[in-house]
Amino acid sequence: MPLPFLTADRVFEAADDVPLPYDDRDLWRRPYRPGPYRVAAAALALLLASFVLFAAVIIAVTAQLASAAVVFGLALLVIAAALRLLRVGVWVSARGVRHVGFLTTRTASWEQVASVRTVQQPVRWLGLPRTVQGQALLLGRQGDAAGPLPLMTTHNADFLGRTEAFDRAADSVEAWAAEYGPR
Repeated sequence: MPLPFLTADRVFEAADDVPLPYDDRDLWRRPYRPGPYRVAAAALALLLASFVLFAAVIIAVTAQLASAAVVFGLALLVIAAALRLLRVGVWVSARGVRHVGFLTTRTASWEQVASVRTVQQPVRWLGLPRTVQGQALLLGRQGDAAGPLPLMTTHNADFLGRTEAFDRAADSVEAWAAEYGPR
């Protein structure tokens, strides 16, 4: 019984030449993978949410439904926070660059971008007030008096201990800026 999906000698048809989903430059995409610290925090939050959901079921069976609904709502809040934590980062598309924070999202079209550069400077360690020496990818907007916005650093939850990944991600964002930015 031949298994054509496992063999390399099958004939490719014209229907196989459709562009892959990541070839669509208009979709927002993250030019790097989320870091292990961010994924671990989200996984722990989802584990906590599973225990809270289990508690909501026990409360619903043994006590009042109103108190179970409150606990269920708390579990949904923890799940939403974990999913939002996984969305945090830098996203790029042909339309611009987007910096997604936990509570805020800032989008700049490529026409507004004056510069995207990597600089050596004191950066915040995991977003806490403590600063350490590291690298940051800065986004400079045209006519922005507030100064450049740090998009990502070597010491955030995505790149802590992964300097090569930071370099690849910074180069990727800089390449998007060079390709789509103002000439």
